[in-house]
Amino acid sequence: MRKLLGYSDQISVRPGETIRFMVSSLDSTPYKADIVRLICGDDRPSGPGYKEVKVETPISGEYEGRAQPIRDGSCAIVPHQPVFDTLSSFTVQAMIWPTTPQRGAQTLLCKWCESTRAGFHLGIDESGGVIITIGDGSGQVETLSVGKPLVAREWYFVAASFDEGTQELRLYQEPLSHNPGLGEPIAVQGHVGLALAGANTAPFMIAAHGADVANPVASAQHHYNGKIDSPRLAARALERSEMAQLVKGPIPERLSSDIIGWWDFSCDIPSAGITDLGSHQLHGETVNLPTRAMRGFNWDGSEHSWLHAPEHYGAIHFHDDDLYDAGWDADFELVIPQDMKSGIYCARLIGAQDEERIPFFVRPPANTRTSNVVLLISTATFQAYANARSDISMPLAEVKEGHIHTLSTDDVFLWENKGYGLSTYDKHSDETGVCYSSRLRPILNMRPRTGLWSLNADTHVTDWLETIGQSYDVVTDEDLHDEGLSALAPYRVVVTGAHPEYWSTPMMEAMAAYQQQGGRLMYLGGNGFYWRIAYHDELPGVLEVRRAENGMRFQSTEPGEYYQSFNGELGGLWRRLGTPPNAIVGAGTVATGFDSASYYRRTADSHDPRATFIFEGVGEDELIGDFGSLLGGAAGVELDAASRKLGTPPHALVVARSEGHSQLYFLCPEETPFHHPIMSGAENDRVRADMVFYETSNGGGVFTTGSISWCASLATNDYDNNVARISGNVLARFLDPAPLSTES
Repeated sequence: MRKLLGYSDQISVRPGETIRFMVSSLDSTPYKADIVRLICGDDRPSGPGYKEVKVETPISGEYEGRAQPIRDGSCAIVPHQPVFDTLSSFTVQAMIWPTTPQRGAQTLLCKWCESTRAGFHLGIDESGGVIITIGDGSGQVETLSVGKPLVAREWYFVAASFDEGTQELRLYQEPLSHNPGLGEPIAVQGHVGLALAGANTAPFMIAAHGADVANPVASAQHHYNGKIDSPRLAARALERSEMAQLVKGPIPERLSSDIIGWWDFSCDIPSAGITDLGSHQLHGETVNLPTRAMRGFNWDGSEHSWLHAPEHYGAIHFHDDDLYDAGWDADFELVIPQDMKSGIYCARLIGAQDEERIPFFVRPPANTRTSNVVLLISTATFQAYANARSDISMPLAEVKEGHIHTLSTDDVFLWENKGYGLSTYDKHSDETGVCYSSRLRPILNMRPRTGLWSLNADTHVTDWLETIGQSYDVVTDEDLHDEGLSALAPYRVVVTGAHPEYWSTPMMEAMAAYQQQGGRLMYLGGNGFYWRIAYHDELPGVLEVRRAENGMRFQSTEPGEYYQSFNGELGGLWRRLGTPPNAIVGAGTVATGFDSASYYRRTADSHDPRATFIFEGVGEDELIGDFGSLLGGAAGVELDAASRKLGTPPHALVVARSEGHSQLYFLCPEETPFHHPIMSGAENDRVRADMVFYETSNGGGVFTTGSISWCASLATNDYDNNVARISGNVLARFLDPAPLSTES
């Protein structure tokens, strides 16, 4: 079982820059650390063999181990201000959409000090209904509960008020829908023996409360699952009719002097902050990235973009398993040496009866390149799948893949240790889909010596380049997003890994511009350029994906929530957004299968004079890639095919095509608007990978393999095979400065 875990604050660095490493030794035992250059991370018996080279750096040495906790669960915090001290009487209210009310104690809104038992706490109790707790700080505590459970995934108005003069406590739980299955509105009241709700220095908290006033984030507990909209706090006990006036803005003039906090979550949606529109400006911050741009209680379906009707998107969805930054202290840091070669590296940790490797990527010094070839590292894809639990949690996973799963120790560790954050393929504990994923945490499947999904698969490319003696630089998806065309422009050839699936708008624009200027692209994978993502402008290392309406996905975004909160763009498939992969690389995803892989057969287009360089040394009747360490062939797992309708250039050549796929290969959802009995590879010839070549502007070109398993066939027979030969032929021609031309 895992004993050593770590992550870094940066994922891509240049010489002279500093990268910090955060480590947790779960048994608090010492460990040794050093830096290795990773050549090939595939240690399976069928693979090329594990290869790493130690690099001497100042960080090599022994370190004291210490366990560092994971603190997941989202909330919002408003720091204590003197105005809170005036709350001898109060009203606190919100609109809520609970998703797990049956789980018992959860916090909605509170100004509560656990140690002195002072203040107020509005939450959900063991009955699943709303409860208010108040304490005067002397040890006297009073509670009032409605005693009837909330119904999950329904909107409610909830509120509590306390009048110090009458010592009356009131509590409201009212469904917004008139559906009789939700019951009637509930209002309860009681006379309590407290003169006032005691003042405290605790922050005002939403969706959790901190047991330790000095460190509320670290001590946060009783996290709430669900949406909260329009939280309000007033300095007196309001009548129910007055509470109704607080639900929607603007602030009623006659009540303005009573308002302490008027938080509007429809403001500043892309930020991590929450905005108070009241005069006291009690702004706060969210913790662990709860989901924003969520339908509010008043969403009516008339508008689906929060940019156009932000007032309909005043809800934040909090989860007890949200995680942005693990927040660990750094154990050591490295200033990247000036002579460190561009490539994939790992901080190697050994000790505590375990080994850990934390990957990072070194670029050449700024404004330089050390090769004409750059390998585009698909860090967005790695991050989208970060710590995915689908092998365990997905129903019928073994049926889908056609074999019994052998769980890894990492699978078991993540199942038994829920706090390490989720992938965008998982569901939260309340069964809502995950749309944010951060790299500021240990990511167990973004490691060498793991499965071939996805970092490890890309080390087949680095091992091939190293074996043939081809120098290369690396650039990551984050670099491409941040820098645009300038990240690729210096290079004659861009090579992708096996699965560049997730692309932001700036990334897509940069790739199109690179091709327009005459760049050459070798897309050596499948299911690429598929989902649109967004990176956060302020928070490093986090991405967002909204899985709107179509595409291969394990969970779907809720209707009305398809627009990304980070930038307001419509999420979903690039195909549905008007930029199909076919328009970028000549082919787009058509099918998937996980039981076996097949081969390619040359087509008539392969004999076109423009394409003869691709097949030098390859016989006309050779089966291409009827071998490989990923399911036994070069055409497998996820397959891309050409389609003129979807934007494959009219002059593109389909030079080879796969065949012979099994019954467990199926057309993907966007290819099958109406299901029918012949959707599998055994009956439908649309289930195929197309190998595509075409020329682009200014002497450039694109070569596409259309298969995830292509790269895993490169190393067969010590790289003496037709997959490696074709890849080498294309690379050699693309490196040749002579323009590629349709006149060839």
